[in-house]
Amino acid sequence: MAPDAPEESTTSRATDRPGDASPFALGLLLRRAHWRAAAVMTEALRPLGIELRHFAVLIVLMEHGPTVQRDLAAATGSDKAGVMRVVDDLERRGLAERKAVPGDRRARAVEITPQGVELFDAAHVAAGPLAERLVAELGPGEPEQLADLLTRFAYPSDEAS
Repeated sequence: MAPDAPEESTTSRATDRPGDASPFALGLLLRRAHWRAAAVMTEALRPLGIELRHFAVLIVLMEHGPTVQRDLAAATGSDKAGVMRVVDDLERRGLAERKAVPGDRRARAVEITPQGVELFDAAHVAAGPLAERLVAELGPGEPEQLADLLTRFAYPSDEAS
């Protein structure tokens, strides 16, 4: 006895093709956009000898100052072991250092070094032309509109505090 053939579906399969009506389409498009942007950022960072995971930690350190590894993990979406490896890499390169946290013998805060700040600034200079290429297909005002829309999407007003 042959199994029944599955019924033909008239609903869209989840894709990231333009115009897809799937409920997954937006998330899939955002994933593809992330991959494209990450590739550009990776290209900008490669000559500086660091990866996106290193730069993500440097961003947090620049924004928040000395930060304990647990908080670095949360801020970068990494696990503690992954952040420890990144901080080890940054320390070896002289871009960050661990320092004792006053009042907590066990905790160590990670702090960006002057060399880390220099590299951070150099990364932004290197990324400029690549970032322009990333949005070259957009019209006048659209890069700013895209940034505004993505900011509101990533940071909904009900979550702002």
